[in-house]
Amino acid sequence: MKKSTFVAMILGTIGGILFALGMCMALIPEWNAFNQGIVMGIIGAVVLLIMVIVWRKMENKEPIKLSGKTIGATLIGIVGALLLGVGMCLTMVWSGYMVIGIIVGIVGIVVLLCLIPFIKGLK
Repeated sequence: MKKSTFVAMILGTIGGILFALGMCMALIPEWNAFNQGIVMGIIGAVVLLIMVIVWRKMENKEPIKLSGKTIGATLIGIVGALLLGVGMCLTMVWSGYMVIGIIVGIVGIVVLLCLIPFIKGLK
């Protein structure tokens, strides 16, 4: 395993755990830790951003250029992930909305799959 891959794996794991724990702290009302959860989620997001920067530097890749395509792909990814997450919540938390949750989740998966031709293009 290359050193850059190992560093990215470690930083990604730490950042992902901090972000996920922060979101749980913020969104589970029984924990009474909304503000602390937001802070922990932001710390996790910053660690994940640092991971991307460090990995690209170790791989000798140029920094990510902000273009319309990059911003569009990011927005499509965010919308797809949110739709998939909302569909899962509707299915698992509110049992009365199972069919709607499945439909919303499938739409989220389709939106995420649309990223492939958007980024790579069709040949």
